[in-house]
Amino acid sequence: MKSILLAAGLVVSCGLQAQTADSAKVIDELERELTAHVRLLSDWGGLTRYGSENAELGPPPPGVDRVVFLGDEITEMWGQGKAKFFPGKPFLNRGISHQTSPQMLVRFRQDVISLKPKVVVIQAGSSDLAGYSGPATEGMIAENFMSMTELAKANGIRVVLSSVTPVCDCFKTLTDRRPPGKILGMNRWLKDYAVRSSSVYLDYYSGLVDGRAMKKDLTADGLIPNDAGYEVMAQLAEQAIVEALGRK
Repeated sequence: MKSILLAAGLVVSCGLQAQTADSAKVIDELERELTAHVRLLSDWGGLTRYGSENAELGPPPPGVDRVVFLGDEITEMWGQGKAKFFPGKPFLNRGISHQTSPQMLVRFRQDVISLKPKVVVIQAGSSDLAGYSGPATEGMIAENFMSMTELAKANGIRVVLSSVTPVCDCFKTLTDRRPPGKILGMNRWLKDYAVRSSSVYLDYYSGLVDGRAMKKDLTADGLIPNDAGYEVMAQLAEQAIVEALGRK
């Protein structure tokens, strides 16, 4: 009887621990959402996020090929785990959680052009599809990509256009806000526009996807890559940057 009670107690204890862990994840996610919404109201473009850090940066030394990664939480979270953000390289992370392409366009001069990089890697579209700053059609997202690309090129900055990364319903439902069909449609447009604008297309999608869903072993929550996912992305990004630097 004692052994049965002990076993039951262990089951309840494990269940409570699992619930606690799950609750902590939910709370953490809600806190990130709340922070993003507060920022949306007080600083729509996110200009204060990197303003001070940018002010302390001088121009890159001669011969140094500075690269700016502009994006949402997929970029911002890069380097938070064991997979560091390109250690030893003059690469700057300018990601902001839940940011959409029109918000990135607002801060493009401050967070990209003023930093005088040789290359900008633009990662956007996922938060647009999720509707974080309001409804957005593929055409609206495309126009923002075109505007950022034209601004970069007018200032002598080479452009790498990243694919929208896949999502999966591995941990919670994400495909309702980011339908796989819309992700594929956006990526077809990005690949075509990269050719038309003489930019480099960075295909994160193919490296992370299984079928039409993100590989479960490469993601932390169905959206954000884990360390293994970021390692895959790093190899692809470095190849794209080398290609961009090699272009006249």
